[in-house]
Amino acid sequence: MPRSTEVKSILNKTKKRDAWFLDDYTVNPYVACSFNCLFCYIRGSKYGTHMEQQLAVKANAVALLDQQLALRAKRKQYGFIVLSSATDPYLQLEAETKLTQQLLEVILKHRFPVHIITRSHLVERDFDLLESIHRNAILPADLEEKVTRKALLTFSFSTLSDTIASIFEPGATPPSVRYNTLLAAKHYGLAPGVSLMPLLPWISDTTNSLQELFQAFAAVPAAYIFPASLTLFGEGRSDSKTLVFNAIRKHFPELLPKYEKYFAVGSEMPKYYTDALFKKTSELCATYNIPDRIAYL
Repeated sequence: MPRSTEVKSILNKTKKRDAWFLDDYTVNPYVACSFNCLFCYIRGSKYGTHMEQQLAVKANAVALLDQQLALRAKRKQYGFIVLSSATDPYLQLEAETKLTQQLLEVILKHRFPVHIITRSHLVERDFDLLESIHRNAILPADLEEKVTRKALLTFSFSTLSDTIASIFEPGATPPSVRYNTLLAAKHYGLAPGVSLMPLLPWISDTTNSLQELFQAFAAVPAAYIFPASLTLFGEGRSDSKTLVFNAIRKHFPELLPKYEKYFAVGSEMPKYYTDALFKKTSELCATYNIPDRIAYL
């Protein structure tokens, strides 16, 4: 069983709202993440190679969020709450703890809009809560004319291949099941979108792979798609760069020289690559008539 921990604050105010995710606030119900994605930006010595071993439940999260949102609501400081920025809100143990579900009930109570970002199928349990939030939440004044959905749901994918996903995101719900949950969200009446973060160079960013991804999500249809390239940090044994390189060395050895070249001098892909990827994905968004932003949803 994961350990329990108590925190002093559960609601984090962002310095600046991100244009993609519309995050005015973030809430992370758990410490660390059992999905153990190799490319995750929070990786490092703090959580070790197997992040699930450091997993903890924020035991006082519900009462704390109730207090903090009551104060924000009294001051009319409404804004989108993103679950989550540093862990998935629907980890395997969420089926048992129902912590995220309880937090959504508090968010509904205080009428804040919400944005769920997940690689899990467990969110299907809370479709009714998300719909209730959509009907009752109060948007921040500057988004009232730009956003019509008050409960946003984004499914993250790096690939549609269950085999490839088992290498790079071994604890997450397989993409095939995740895709079916995306379809279920659409059929329920929600407006689910897709985060292609990160696309894996020479694995899921090829022309054929991108066509497959966009065709699949256009068939839903997804409300929006956010494509992004890979970012890797650190040289330690539990850092994302080390772990991804180890996976490439083991499963895609022919690609290792390319990855070494890409990340020889920094944590981000070279500008010529990101420019080309942006051009390609923008063209695909236009071809399939899928927005690359939430605004005006």
